[in-house]
Amino acid sequence: MDSARQSQRGVARLGRRDFIKMSAGLMSTGLGAAVATSLAPARAQSKAIFKASDVQPPGYPTVVATENFGKKLEAATNGRLSVQMFPSMQLGGEKETIEQTQIGAIQMLRVSAGSIGPIVDDINVVNMPFLFKSMAHAEKMMDGPIGQELLDKITANANAGLVALCWMNSGARSLYNTKRSIKTIEDLKGLKFRVIGNPIFIDMMNALGGNGVAMGYDQVFSALQTGVIDGAENNPPSYVFSNHYTAAKYFSLTEHLVVPELLVFSKRAWTALSTDDQALIKKLAREAQMEERGLWNKYEQQAMEKAKAAGCEIVEIADKTPFQNAVKPVWNKYGPKYQDMIDRIQSA
Repeated sequence: MDSARQSQRGVARLGRRDFIKMSAGLMSTGLGAAVATSLAPARAQSKAIFKASDVQPPGYPTVVATENFGKKLEAATNGRLSVQMFPSMQLGGEKETIEQTQIGAIQMLRVSAGSIGPIVDDINVVNMPFLFKSMAHAEKMMDGPIGQELLDKITANANAGLVALCWMNSGARSLYNTKRSIKTIEDLKGLKFRVIGNPIFIDMMNALGGNGVAMGYDQVFSALQTGVIDGAENNPPSYVFSNHYTAAKYFSLTEHLVVPELLVFSKRAWTALSTDDQALIKKLAREAQMEERGLWNKYEQQAMEKAKAAGCEIVEIADKTPFQNAVKPVWNKYGPKYQDMIDRIQSA
């Protein structure tokens, strides 16, 4: 199954550059509503199929929630607007699909806040290690005025080219590797860990004693298999349902990051929509945010059970203080820039 999936991804990648050129060309001439929403305001009520991308596989909470969003949208508009879902990195990794969404070749994208941080610096506040006290704390931020304020910052950013629709849960991120059980911070030394390509995460991993290696999510599985990296850091569902657990048997619950997901829309396509359609999409996105959370909680439990059944060593970290102390240089370097928002989040 893995080789077949990789072959499918390879085929998708071969034509990706041509796809981008084709979609951009269609959009520049105002044609191809089936490929992308027309840019002409006069055609705002025309039929459109929105391409939606996710690096995660079918059945993953973010994929299911986006698919259900599409079904609701199609029903509410009597088939005028619909969503075509492309999971499993069919259209590329997060960096590539962000670029495609910015030019309008993709209309909807589920992406990590970690990947948006380098584009919209204000979002990096949620990428700080050990920022949130718990998942409940993170959910309160996402659901409240601070969460909406951060979404608005993405939308208002002229260079981003994105409209931020909602947040989605992605749990807490922990460490897994192919070499040894990590029980103390000393166990990280010398190990190469993949991180999202964000300077905060690279500095965080280096501060913890490992070697941070920026790498696209689509490359992680093969890199673990071939020894290009020793490990990675992610949530339990990503660890299991992207098959990383078959290569990296040691999973340590450091929970050093709670990095939310984002559902974004291409601003280039957004401007073609009527205000009523925009309001409908925002309403359905909020519903998707809450639906995905329920799906996530069940999926996370299933992932842990599957990892244990496969013989993976799951290590509980009773005292995270050494890990928290180790990343103080990261806070000293990046924290002052976001201090006002950090104070608001931590006091929420």
